[in-house]
Amino acid sequence: MTTERFDTVILGAGAAGMMCAIHAAARGGRVLILDHAKAPGEKIRISGGGRCNFTNIGTSARNFLSGNPHFAKSALSRYTQHDFVGLVEKHGIAYHEKTLGQLFCDHSAKDIIAMLTGEMARAGCELRLGTTLESLERSTDGFALRLGGDGAAAIRCRHFVVASGGKSIPKMGASGLGYQIAGQFGLALTETRPALVPLTFGEEVLAGFRELAGLAAEARVSCGKTAFNEALLFTHRGLSGPAILQISSYWREKQPISIAFLPTQDVFAMLRASRQENGRRSIANALGEILPKRLASYLAENHGWAGPIGDASDKKLAAVASTIQGWEVMPIGSEGYRTAEVTLGGVDTAGLNSRTMEAKAVDGLYFIGEVVDVTGWLGGYNFQWAWSSGWAAGTAIAERAA
Repeated sequence: MTTERFDTVILGAGAAGMMCAIHAAARGGRVLILDHAKAPGEKIRISGGGRCNFTNIGTSARNFLSGNPHFAKSALSRYTQHDFVGLVEKHGIAYHEKTLGQLFCDHSAKDIIAMLTGEMARAGCELRLGTTLESLERSTDGFALRLGGDGAAAIRCRHFVVASGGKSIPKMGASGLGYQIAGQFGLALTETRPALVPLTFGEEVLAGFRELAGLAAEARVSCGKTAFNEALLFTHRGLSGPAILQISSYWREKQPISIAFLPTQDVFAMLRASRQENGRRSIANALGEILPKRLASYLAENHGWAGPIGDASDKKLAAVASTIQGWEVMPIGSEGYRTAEVTLGGVDTAGLNSRTMEAKAVDGLYFIGEVVDVTGWLGGYNFQWAWSSGWAAGTAIAERAA
């Protein structure tokens, strides 16, 4: 088998990998990007309900979890959300802002994929799909690879970039390959776990939640010192919705979460006003005026709030308000990688150069995107990390090749 030579090989044709390829080839370097999937950017395609929440206009390092909270600052500050928005606008892709700075395509996530593949083609990158990495070894001048599948070949390259993602959504082919490569070359890993994922509950709690399945409500959900004010959704399995997905990255087993409905309002004052207005109505019906009726009935029954509100003392109404704005429940787990949007943890940043994303102890080996121990909040932050870290590695490679 004839050995092919490239300046750079990138494993993973997702957001980070494609961004890296574009910039690694910017100065004429020969770049190969490969993926086992039949199409590039599959997680881009399904993201944001098919509209791709491609960045967040408020992105900063504080929106990320990592063993080293400072690691992401370099890449995020040198290739910002505004830089990526500029690229989107250059390609004439219409977009809009939803809540909390989230930017989505007006038409389709496929517009972002077409933009990236078009940029790769213009830069002269070669894309091989349906291709697997069979082996990877150090060579005298870089790396020696053996590829299988549709793009079977023997390859030599100077730079090898791991952009293979994490373990989330295995039905799309996600695996721990990137972590295996890190281990092969002596890089440490932090604990990995599903993140941005619905939480599940024991049968005693779940029985009530099933009655509420499909109901959404605004809430502040907290775990320890961290809290998010967004919607939550009751499901047949437990709790989901943006607030729950956000807190799942911080939650650990045997920790309760606290739910505050109507987090910005004075519920005690509202209940007192309701008592004054019509003391004959039940507490459940009074709550049904300020909360979704099914939720109000569930809370009243679950906590034994019976009788007319007119008979309730200030002390009792204060206790009701306190519970509504500080309801503690104990998850027993999450739905796991099957539905997790991202993987928390990964390649330990202590072993990587924050400016170039290169392994400190292995010349020419880079790790970018989700495989690294940098995990964003829900709302476009993980895509921005993909763009920024891919840009950082690609630019560093191009500069070395020049």
